[in-house]
Amino acid sequence: MSAVERLVVIVLFDGVDLLDITGPPEVFSLLRREGGDAAGYAVVLAAETMDPVTTSAGVRVLPDATFGEVSGRSIDTLLVPGAVETGADGRVRALTDPAVVGRVRELAARSRRIASVCVGAHLLAAAGLLDGRRATTHWSTARQLADEYPGVEVDADPIFIREGEVWTGAGISACLDLSLALVSDDFGEAVALRVARQLVMYLKRPSGQSQFSVPLEPLSTTRRIEDLRHHIMANLGERLTVAGLAAYAHIGERQLTRIFKAELGMTPGSYVESVRVERARDRLESTDDTLERTASACGFGTVDTLVRAFRRKLGTTPTEYRLRFRAGPGTVRG
Repeated sequence: MSAVERLVVIVLFDGVDLLDITGPPEVFSLLRREGGDAAGYAVVLAAETMDPVTTSAGVRVLPDATFGEVSGRSIDTLLVPGAVETGADGRVRALTDPAVVGRVRELAARSRRIASVCVGAHLLAAAGLLDGRRATTHWSTARQLADEYPGVEVDADPIFIREGEVWTGAGISACLDLSLALVSDDFGEAVALRVARQLVMYLKRPSGQSQFSVPLEPLSTTRRIEDLRHHIMANLGERLTVAGLAAYAHIGERQLTRIFKAELGMTPGSYVESVRVERARDRLESTDDTLERTASACGFGTVDTLVRAFRRKLGTTPTEYRLRFRAGPGTVRG
């Protein structure tokens, strides 16, 4: 390793998400070509032993070094990926192996900067590295992170969050956004922009860097509230008021609001808007409908209301969203 290369250690363990450990090295490898002689990282995949590590995708990866070998070196950036399991209820949960947590805590003490990729934030939290900090993770495990580590201020919306020298990234492909941000922080935005162009990526995702997803989990295990949830989804084009929803569920408005806040942390009105945004996202991705037709079909009434909801929930506009996520070419229908 030359004097100008910064040591990046990526933590390996069985069940680790494959993209979490392959995406960042791709970004860092392009830096050598785009950044000139003065720029560069040396990436080391470290594990407990030198035995092959089996990723979540079933692909086996060979470590470059053991944790013991890198623990004696000065680490510039410690990258902590994640692993998940799907429970019997179909929900995704982040995994935290105590042995891996211990190694992360140990290596973090020798690192200038610490970053988690996707649900790797759960490992940082378990190691006590996120206490009193704002952090993000994949939206599907954000509630788990908040419940298990109340000392962490969880924000499931941003693509990544920086709190001093601790960075946390959101899910899946966001590892590339996080890696680009690290490059920009180290070598400047101009260099990071050249790397982003090679990856055919935005240097920064537009309009607030939202994860572009609103997780709509079941409200309750009770049949009455589940029926209400399906009623909302089946009648998005109608006027859905708190009074009307409470009457449908045969409960009082205050009780309905308490249930929504307890189960989802939002009001009934905010939940309805979230469902409508999800429906609008699907239509923008899969149809050529005009914004007027989309707004009407999803219950927004006007395009202005649709735009305001997108800005509020996703940090972007319907037009920007369609340009980025439209599944294929087509002519917008009037």
